[in-house]
Amino acid sequence: ILVIDYNTNDLKREGVSLVPDRTHNMRTLSLKPLLFEIPGFLSVEESSVVMQLAQLKGLTHSSLLTAPDSQEEQLTQDELFSLLDLNQDGLLQREEILSLSHSTDGSWLSSYNLRKIHTGFETSPSGVLSLQEFKRVSGGVLQYGSAGQGLDGHAEVRQRSTHTRLYLGQGTHHLLKSIRNRVTRLTRLPSSLVDLSEPMEVVRYEQGGYSHAHHDSSLTNHHSSCAHTHLAANTSASTQVACRYLTVLLHLNSADGGGETSFPVADNRTYEEEVLGDLSQQYCDKGNLKVKPVAGTALLWYNHLSDGNGWVGELDEFSLHGDCLVTRGFKWTGSVWVNIDPDQQRQERYQRLVSWHPDGQSKKPEHGDLHQDL
Repeated sequence: ILVIDYNTNDLKREGVSLVPDRTHNMRTLSLKPLLFEIPGFLSVEESSVVMQLAQLKGLTHSSLLTAPDSQEEQLTQDELFSLLDLNQDGLLQREEILSLSHSTDGSWLSSYNLRKIHTGFETSPSGVLSLQEFKRVSGGVLQYGSAGQGLDGHAEVRQRSTHTRLYLGQGTHHLLKSIRNRVTRLTRLPSSLVDLSEPMEVVRYEQGGYSHAHHDSSLTNHHSSCAHTHLAANTSASTQVACRYLTVLLHLNSADGGGETSFPVADNRTYEEEVLGDLSQQYCDKGNLKVKPVAGTALLWYNHLSDGNGWVGELDEFSLHGDCLVTRGFKWTGSVWVNIDPDQQRQERYQRLVSWHPDGQSKKPEHGDLHQDL
C-alpha cells in the first residue's frame, strides 16, 4: 500500500480505500520518521461532529474556557439530538444517554436536563423519544454544565489546551466506529490491535496554545512496562509507559493562524538530542517539516522502527513532533494511537486475556495470527 522509493527524494502518491466508493490520496512527507498525509480522511461535517462529541463528553484541563453562550460552544436541540442518537435511527433510547448520568464534566447537559429527559422516557408509551418528544421534554431550556479542570483545580497553563477521550469501540456514535474502521484500513493492521488500543484523544488548543516537542511512544526496559499490557505482563516493573506503534493525527479544523504540526528533525541525517537544546515551543521556528492544519486531513506516522522480524522495534527518535503556537482562533486535533508491546509474547498474552469470556471459552480474535509484518 505504501510506495516509497528510498533512492530518490521524490514524494510518492498512492491511493487507499477507506470508505466505500472512494479512494483517498496518501502522500509521503518524510522517511525519517515514516510520515504520510491523507487529505479528506474526514469530511468537514464529520470533523465538526467529532468536535461536538468531545464537547458533549466534556473537555478538561483548560486554562481559559469559552463562555457557554459563545458561538464556539452553542448547540441546537436538533444537533444535540443527533449526537445523542448513537445508532442514528431517529429515536433516542434510554441506553444512549445512560452513561451521561454518571458524568460530572459534561459541557452540554446539566443534571437538570438529564432528569427531564429521563422523565420523558418514563412517560413515553414506547419507551423511546423522537426528535419532537425530545424537544418537548427538554422544554427548550438546555442548561450548560461547566467543563472540568485538573484534579488539583488548576488548569494546564503552559499549553493552554483542553482535552477529552472518545472511545471508538462498540456502542459509540457511528462516526467514531467509522473512524476506527478507517484507521484499520489505512494501517492494514489486524482489527483486534486497533479495537483494543486506547481511546482517541481530542484536544482543543486555544489562542496562545501549543505543545512542546515530544515522542508519542516510549522506550521500555526492565524498569518499565507498557501501560496497556502491564497487568498481563506479570512484571515487577515500577513504571508504566505508553507503547504506541503508530499515530494517526486528525486535524479537525483549519486554524485561523499558526497551529502547525511540526517535526523538527524529520529526515535529518542524525539525531543528536543534546544539539537540539531546549525542546520547547521555539522549535517551530526552525523545524524541518511543518504541516498546516486543514480540516479533515490526517497524518500517519510510525513511532517505532521494525525489529527486522515483522514486529515492533526501537523507538524512532525522528518521530519527535509538537504543535506550534496558535496565533489566532482555535486548533482542534484528534489522536488515534495503536498500542503494541515491543515484547511480542506479552502482547499475545494480553490479547488472549482480553478475549477470554466468563464461560471459560476464549473467543477467537478476528485475526488470530498477530505476527504480521508491521
